[in-house]
Amino acid sequence: MKILVYIDNRKNHIKKTDLELVYYAYLIAKKHGGSVDALVLGSGENAGELGKYGADRVYTLSHGEFFDANGISKVVKNFAEEKSADLIIVPFNSSGKPLVGMLAALLNASTVTGVLDVPEMDDGKFVFKKGVFSSKAFAYIKALNNKVVVSLIPNSLSPEEVVSEANVETVSMAVDERVKVVGVDKVEGKVPLPEAERIVSGGRGMKGPENWGVLLDLAKALDAETACSRPVSDVGWRPHTEHVGQTGIVVRPNLYVALGISGAIQHLAGVSSSKVIVVINKDPEAPFFKAADYGVVGDLFDVAPKLTEAINKFKGN
Repeated sequence: MKILVYIDNRKNHIKKTDLELVYYAYLIAKKHGGSVDALVLGSGENAGELGKYGADRVYTLSHGEFFDANGISKVVKNFAEEKSADLIIVPFNSSGKPLVGMLAALLNASTVTGVLDVPEMDDGKFVFKKGVFSSKAFAYIKALNNKVVVSLIPNSLSPEEVVSEANVETVSMAVDERVKVVGVDKVEGKVPLPEAERIVSGGRGMKGPENWGVLLDLAKALDAETACSRPVSDVGWRPHTEHVGQTGIVVRPNLYVALGISGAIQHLAGVSSSKVIVVINKDPEAPFFKAADYGVVGDLFDVAPKLTEAINKFKGN
């Protein structure tokens, strides 16, 4: 079996999610037999590092900064056919989501989005596990085609170094671009929320944007990213890029701290896969407490600063 991992490295920075993808492919190859190729779109800086996490071979494809999903899908499709790849793995994020369906159509392959664990085999076919019903249940999906395209949920596993760096080979492929992307606006200087390991999030209990310093101080102490509930972004207290929940960004960090968020079902649907949830709210009847691993009933403006102080003291700051 041959496995191909697609890595979007146009910012010339290998991310944790990239290491997860390669390590996931490595675990599949280790369990079921096979080899792992990584196709890196970008200059390939530090691409050899992917070998440490299980890539047998790394190929880089340089291209301009702007490259639409249609062009990428054709490149990956051609490369997958050239390498006779049976399983193609892409990230479950803004760069990978458009590719899954396109690749499946181009390769006449089965597709499963948002997978979680290393698949099992049933009669020579992959069986993948994924969350359904806002991660309240799991589905096991059998891919019936010989070729399969899947996307991996971020933070589904912790990548580990397994071998040494891989040799990097530069490849070139002609692309029939029918659409030219002339610009992309991205939030810079932050870890994307789906990739964040720790998140501190605020709701209407923060009372106003002028009080966000309490949350920012706690996030800094925890080395966490910041987020918010939908009502907060709707009224303009925080940008929509920080809105987490079913109608916003779905996250699964190792730690999710909620300040002044009641826990509406739409919000819970987007954060319930977090490994540890901490809720601080002065309303003991807040629904969020039912989903929390740890809860503090109290005024967040009293509790959060004390928690920040304790964390900084523990860290020796």
